[in-house]
Amino acid sequence: MTGKDLKPATIAARAAGASDSGSAGVVPGIHLATTYMRGRDNALIRDGNMYGRDQNDTVRQAEEVLRQLEGAAATLLFPSGMAAVASLFRTVPNGGRVVVQSGIYWGTTGWTRDFCARRGITLTEVDASDPQAFEAACTQGPADLIWIEVPSNPWLKMVDIAAAASLARAAGALLAVDATAATPVLMRPLALGADFVMHSATKAINGHTDVLAGVLSCVDQDHAAWQAIATDRHDAGAILGPFEAWLLMRGMRTLPLRMERMCTNAQAVAEFLNAHAAVESVFYPGLPSHPGHELALRQMAGGYGYLMSVLIRGGRMAALDVAGKLTLAHRATSLGGVESLVEHRYTVEPDTGIPENLLRLSVGIEDVNDLIADLDQALNP
Repeated sequence: MTGKDLKPATIAARAAGASDSGSAGVVPGIHLATTYMRGRDNALIRDGNMYGRDQNDTVRQAEEVLRQLEGAAATLLFPSGMAAVASLFRTVPNGGRVVVQSGIYWGTTGWTRDFCARRGITLTEVDASDPQAFEAACTQGPADLIWIEVPSNPWLKMVDIAAAASLARAAGALLAVDATAATPVLMRPLALGADFVMHSATKAINGHTDVLAGVLSCVDQDHAAWQAIATDRHDAGAILGPFEAWLLMRGMRTLPLRMERMCTNAQAVAEFLNAHAAVESVFYPGLPSHPGHELALRQMAGGYGYLMSVLIRGGRMAALDVAGKLTLAHRATSLGGVESLVEHRYTVEPDTGIPENLLRLSVGIEDVNDLIADLDQALNP
């Protein structure tokens, strides 16, 4: 069977066909060299391997796994998700215009506001889950880049990627999708019309809370913007180390399996919380009551993700009390690991419009009955 015939679980488990060619081991090896030898004629012994800044076979293999999972023309790894975000935004010319979805990961919002102000770039922020408002923002005039996050963090809003791609083309813009909360297992934005897809691979792609990484994939590797990104990564040195790439590849071998369990758990947890008297609202696209449920049903395959946000009745202190009483979910930032996490977002981002009673849950692979029992005791007086 060819790579095009293989399903995500097969691509991931086999690390896209990689092995340790030196030892015949079934596990890909780690290549740590920072420089490479030349022959007596001073020619490179291995074409494309001169210096390890962005020339490393372990990193390339991890990129190949992601490229195949994403259905992309090319994929590049970065040392963090924000490094990937920054590399893409740096393709926007001074004085250009970008349209960015509001209510997304605050790290992206805060950085883009500062970056656009410094570069004289017009920044239009809009609730992209509102089709009319989104269309109005995109049709204000020409744009260089449209950035959306699907599902969004922490509001779990859905955006029609195919419709966004049409608006981007009409504005002369490129469309980029942050799909961190979905992973390539649940959603492939490039197939829906996006030009770029970004993930914080720190999250579910790695899945073990021990690697910082970001990834960008494209639909056209010959596009000038992609070439500029690759050049910028090389020249500025925004590269991922080989050990981190190896850990990432190791984590990806169970990505489809982990996502299946996490999505099943999250659906059950969301349904439990949605019916609990101590809960005001649950934001999770797997719930029929979610305004983006039908869109999620069309755009996502195999589940609705592992991330949700919950409004606790009783305000800030009630939310903090619930988080404090949980014994299985760690009280910590981040998401997408095998362990469940809970975070009181207002504590981390007090001046960003986050409600004081919002808890964000990242549901892991634990026994779902244990998770629900723990939530039940934390929610009850």
